[in-house]
Amino acid sequence: MIPVTEALDHLFSLVAPVGTEDVPLAEAAGRILAAPVTATRRQPPFAASAMDGYAVNGVEADPESMFQVIGESAAGHGFDGKIGAGQCVRIFTGAPMPEGANRVIIQEDVTRKGALITLARKLDKGPHVRPAGADFDEGDQVAAPLLLTPAHLALIAAMNTAKVTVRRKPIVALMATGDELVMPGETPGPDQIISSNSFGLKALIEANGGHARMLPIARDTKGSLRTAFELCEGADLIITIGGASVGDHDLVGDVTEELGMARSFYKVAMRPGKPLMAGKLGNTPVIGLPGNPVSAMVCGHVFLVPALRAMLGLGATPAPRKTAPLGASIAANGPREHYMRAVVQDGKITACNQQDSALLSVLAGANALLVRPVDDPEQGAGHVMEYLPI
Repeated sequence: MIPVTEALDHLFSLVAPVGTEDVPLAEAAGRILAAPVTATRRQPPFAASAMDGYAVNGVEADPESMFQVIGESAAGHGFDGKIGAGQCVRIFTGAPMPEGANRVIIQEDVTRKGALITLARKLDKGPHVRPAGADFDEGDQVAAPLLLTPAHLALIAAMNTAKVTVRRKPIVALMATGDELVMPGETPGPDQIISSNSFGLKALIEANGGHARMLPIARDTKGSLRTAFELCEGADLIITIGGASVGDHDLVGDVTEELGMARSFYKVAMRPGKPLMAGKLGNTPVIGLPGNPVSAMVCGHVFLVPALRAMLGLGATPAPRKTAPLGASIAANGPREHYMRAVVQDGKITACNQQDSALLSVLAGANALLVRPVDDPEQGAGHVMEYLPI
């Protein structure tokens, strides 16, 4: 067995960033920006009013002074002229400032009668003007790599960019294995169970920028497994689920070896998830996950998500951890790093009472994996521990 950190290093050596594609900005949400975006204009492109009111020359804006209104400036329809002494322009939020004006008197500080306004005795300080280029200037960039959020898309749109270059979504082939499995909605035999891992892993993959391709369940024969691997053609990453242990019916290791896979490692000093395997089949990395549902999902968070991030050009780094004090004491840990299902609530983390790797109901009720180091002693309530949010 190798430590989790070493297994991650091996895994990062197997994967590489996928290619890029150009997509319309309207379809870029949640994608990974692969090339910087450069502004082709400044924002705002002109000095603009930040309030509704009257544009004046600030040096003339004395309390109770009077101005003649000579026009109007609205968003999209600026005032085509220049204000002179004693003159002003009615202006609205976002509208261009007229030539000769550098301050906006808010309308609450103005009394108007016909074409004349009188300023109040007590004036807001202002100037309520957004300078040209206050947001960004021509040539400013949104740097890559970057997970594109709604705010980024709004910024890029304002930069007058209609398409962006993003990482292609890695195609991940998901191969569940085992004679005991049937798909949800089917009627299982007396010795069968419902295949669940593929659905949880598919959601995890697609929530982290990949595209999951679910394959038919591979049965416990070498012929069925070989056929399943043939169906993986074109995938950027192959995930097998189950069949990678050492039992008589665990054939994934044998078949991948026969197909020429160069194995990188097998077995990791962690719980749950010890029977983890990885290697490369031709140019395609392969990760063999355990069959126990919780083990598969835990390994998905610990190994698969960081691998996907590396393939998306976000760097080869472990899943980020947070810290929180224990809400209740926990017993000593053994010789393997333990990822305990836990609940973070009110700033504290509490391990779930049951940690059996077959209990999906416990995983579904958890929002964190409490990380116990190797041979970690008993820890009391209040002790600060690391965890992975899930």
